[in-house]
Amino acid sequence: MSDRPETTVPSTVERTHFATMPPQRHPLPVGRRVLRPRLARGRVLRLAVLALVLVAGVAMTLSALTLSPGSGAPTLPVAVTLTVFLLAVWAWTSTQLDDTLVAFLAAIALIVTGVLPASDFFASLGDETIWLLIGAFVIASAVSSSGLALRGASHLLRFARGPRSLFHLTTVALTLTAFAVPATSGRAALAVPVFTAVSTALPGRERVIRALALLMPTVVLLSAVGSLLGAGAHIVTDQLLRAAGAEGFTFLSWLWLGLPLAVVSSHLACELILWRFTHREDRTTPLRMSATDIGRSASTAVTGPLSTMERRAAVLLGGVIVLWATEPLHHLSPALVALLGAVAAVTPGIGCLTFPAAIKRVPWSLLLFLAATLALASALTSTGAAAWLSSSALAPLRGLGAAGAVAFVLVVIAMSTAAHLLIPSRSARSAAIIPVVIALAPALGVSPMAAAFASTAAAGFCHTLPSSAKPVAMFADPDIVSGGFTPQDLRRLSVLLAPAMFVLVAVFALWVWPLLGLPLLL
Repeated sequence: MSDRPETTVPSTVERTHFATMPPQRHPLPVGRRVLRPRLARGRVLRLAVLALVLVAGVAMTLSALTLSPGSGAPTLPVAVTLTVFLLAVWAWTSTQLDDTLVAFLAAIALIVTGVLPASDFFASLGDETIWLLIGAFVIASAVSSSGLALRGASHLLRFARGPRSLFHLTTVALTLTAFAVPATSGRAALAVPVFTAVSTALPGRERVIRALALLMPTVVLLSAVGSLLGAGAHIVTDQLLRAAGAEGFTFLSWLWLGLPLAVVSSHLACELILWRFTHREDRTTPLRMSATDIGRSASTAVTGPLSTMERRAAVLLGGVIVLWATEPLHHLSPALVALLGAVAAVTPGIGCLTFPAAIKRVPWSLLLFLAATLALASALTSTGAAAWLSSSALAPLRGLGAAGAVAFVLVVIAMSTAAHLLIPSRSARSAAIIPVVIALAPALGVSPMAAAFASTAAAGFCHTLPSSAKPVAMFADPDIVSGGFTPQDLRRLSVLLAPAMFVLVAVFALWVWPLLGLPLLL
């Protein structure tokens, strides 16, 4: 029997939809009198923030028009750029507008005002990283459609002898998917049939099943930092760094820095979930699981020899990862490698799916969002807005030396860890936070690459609410996952995981990454 009261199980009416939006609630009439003041206060707060942004924009514009350039006042392009950027951040945090639409509106505003050349905006659509993601998504579609992922997971999990080994083997399997599927939502979708198959093989162990439902999206989100393609936010960060004149990251350099954090944070979260959501008798009761048990509820065969499509997918994925990891030897750009892999994936006779089917699975909205944010970053740099913001905001801290640098990094980590409460989209969080981090870091003697990497890594924590991340929303939806968790379970996990992630990222930023070749201070 489960120890969870029946009243905590989400109903069909209250279910969290697979989107980065809060679930629709239908409270009783008594509750409406309680909720309406809260909604009104939230609306007033959003409007107050909008008013502050507009006042700040008008003040910067007036100072640009009336004061001399040597007085420290912003120029008119700087004032326009910062105003548009702040309005975009407000829209990402306070409205239900699509993230990509907000980014496009901001880019159009900069073009109309003459701050951003239209040619620069259109050129961003052909950026190398856009083609890298297109190729990576086509390759991921080929691997997913072949059934190779489920077969691999089933053979790995058969070594489990108890809940602890099952959970840690699941963590290993999900971490590996960061190199096969370039999106956390895609990896979560890949994990759903695995969860269904495993939970079917664990009858009568509801606490273990619920903990496993919490584990899967948690590991998907935390392990994404192990790969440059693990989340769209990573590409956003790399693009923003390159637009600001920094070196940026390669597939191999991101792997070298991010994989240790991905492994440590994922297995730490695994232990926290085991300790918090299962009992001692659950953890000590042995279990046996074979590939046949998992295969009973699978849609594809997980035993026997590999199918033709599975062999092709394995060769394709292995070849692409090897070429990405050995870029210093052959000097083929990651985008070119991804394009070659994508062409191979849809070529008849050697591929795994057709070209029309592959194109349909590419998240074009994400790619357009990346292109628009790259244009915004270019405007922040070319107009001098980033430099002006840095010199204005950090004047009081410049005399603190190394202490000011460490304090700045800790604030960035804390802010990035908590940002999911305001900005549901991980890519939008990077688009809003990273430009400011890059602009402020050099004035305090902090490496922009180190600060941006720490911010992006900390943003991997987004577990407090079902609406904070698509993988969490997916596993919280009873129509997608049966026997999942509740919002109360998420809050119980977040109370432990949030401070643990803050400390872990801080330790990596201050000590581990400098040893691995990413110094914190300039």
